[in-house]
Amino acid sequence: MCGIVGYCGPGPASEVLLEGLKRLEYRGYDSAGICVDVDDELKVIKKKGKIKDLKEIVPEDLDGHSGIGHTRWATHGEVNDRNAHPHMDDSGKVVLVHNGIIENYEGIKRRLKKEGHTFLSDTDSEVIAHLIASLYQGNLEAAVRKSAFLLKGTYGIAVMHRDEPGTIVGIRNGSPLVLGIGDGEMFLASDVTAILAHTKQVVYLEDKEIVTITADTYRTSDYYEQEIEKKIESIGWELEQIEKDGYEYFMEKEIWEQPESILRAVQGRIDREGATGHLGGLNMTPRQLLNIKRIYIVAAGTSFYAGMVGAFLLESIARIPASTELASEVRYKNPVVEPDALYFVVSQSGETADTLYAMRELQRKGATVLGICNVVGSTIARESDGGVYIHSGPEIAVASTKAFTSQISVFYLLTLLLARMRHLSFEDGLEIVDAIEKVPDQIKKILEKTDTIRSLAKKYARYTNFLFLGRGLNYSVALEGALKLKEISYIHAEGYSSAEIKHGPIALINETTPSLFLVPDDKLRDKVINNIKEVKARSGKVIAVAVEGDNEVAGIVDDVIWIPKTNPVVYPYLMVIPLQLFAYYCALELHRDVDQPRNLAKSVTVE
Repeated sequence: MCGIVGYCGPGPASEVLLEGLKRLEYRGYDSAGICVDVDDELKVIKKKGKIKDLKEIVPEDLDGHSGIGHTRWATHGEVNDRNAHPHMDDSGKVVLVHNGIIENYEGIKRRLKKEGHTFLSDTDSEVIAHLIASLYQGNLEAAVRKSAFLLKGTYGIAVMHRDEPGTIVGIRNGSPLVLGIGDGEMFLASDVTAILAHTKQVVYLEDKEIVTITADTYRTSDYYEQEIEKKIESIGWELEQIEKDGYEYFMEKEIWEQPESILRAVQGRIDREGATGHLGGLNMTPRQLLNIKRIYIVAAGTSFYAGMVGAFLLESIARIPASTELASEVRYKNPVVEPDALYFVVSQSGETADTLYAMRELQRKGATVLGICNVVGSTIARESDGGVYIHSGPEIAVASTKAFTSQISVFYLLTLLLARMRHLSFEDGLEIVDAIEKVPDQIKKILEKTDTIRSLAKKYARYTNFLFLGRGLNYSVALEGALKLKEISYIHAEGYSSAEIKHGPIALINETTPSLFLVPDDKLRDKVINNIKEVKARSGKVIAVAVEGDNEVAGIVDDVIWIPKTNPVVYPYLMVIPLQLFAYYCALELHRDVDQPRNLAKSVTVE
């Protein structure tokens, strides 16, 4: 949610800022703006709508070499020009951009109004600009530091002052902020993708840290004026990875990248000689792993459904009780931490606010919490007690695809590791290893035959309600498929266990509500077929994702999408690909904005 870019250097600030904001579009936003220091005046230009709308009103001759920019996702105040960032105090001297939520802004605003301040927006963010202006006594960093003790909430902030040209101060508390170090130029951003075109050398700020930058220098310190020596890290991504590379949409590219992203997730982590997984980042000894009595997986959205796959695998194969919990609910129920339990938090970005807060609450209660995330240097990666990177590469589209299959890859490896330490035989472990190693090529075969799915999207895209149904391991895949369709096509869809259809959802069945069934050739296949027959008996239309050669399924459904035969344990990999494609093609058919669906943000950094 929201994006920040800051720049100090010799280049044209407006161009750097607009380019950076363009690369942050995937995070979700509804307005954008920039501020450029021009001849010691802070020139603010902001606009409701897309970056292209902002670019149209930025003068081509806007001269200036330092500035800040922002993409806003509305929380306080409606979507309009005046609520867009950057915000300025009424003296015109302080300008800032802000990600996060200030919980006590109303009280601060009342006090500042009594002191004579006039507010122009309905946002909580504008309050910070006025507060810093009221505390300013010739040193911007000092004023920002003082303001930090008065603000309650989460924030990533970049701020400028008219009397300190060429200087930007950034501060982080609960909302990501990264410093980029270039050759005679410095950058601030909420996400490394904004600055990857200019530098790979970065410093990740921790909570309650402040950075002050000019073109040639940076200084990091804490709230108590203590300087902090920060480690400079190198971004592992290449610029080409965050570009479309000939695809129409990032989502399309990321679906097609899954054979490679799954390979990256498992490469070097499969031990064929031991028929097991190897996950060194867990930071746990074999004895500690053997002593685990229960596993909890905490996540949100698509990561939650990947966690459901993981919990099922761990319980059914490793024989360890496992469950998945919604991150947003964990800390508010005062969770009971069990001494022999292991906790995993799952987040593609590593910055998901609900998941991060849940992790911290569990750690406060003494839990060992391991992270599963994609972004190196993210907050969860730094603050967890260990964990695993999924190595899926940048995921730009708001709707997650390749991260899901990479996350479940980690859970397959974890399951193998723990199961082989307990009771799983070498032969059974090797069968799972063999099946996992074949998955990338099997996904390629599905991707080579997308015409059927595209034609089904044309046929079904005008329906307004869908049911997605699966059993066992594939129940969570059905939930994920329904989420994808909702997210990017805006078609209402619900996921259920197909066994639950007779406990309520069957009331929805008619000729205008299609059902999409997942039918692997596993031990629950016959039961799923009986559920299909129940739907067909009530004039329901049925699409099935089924295993090649299953003529019985083909004979009773309206349409079928074929997937290759594999070990029943790994069908979630193959089942989810047609669902991603179906959602994608339905969205295209309905002319939706596939990469930036309405009201959604890629990285949900506020509660």
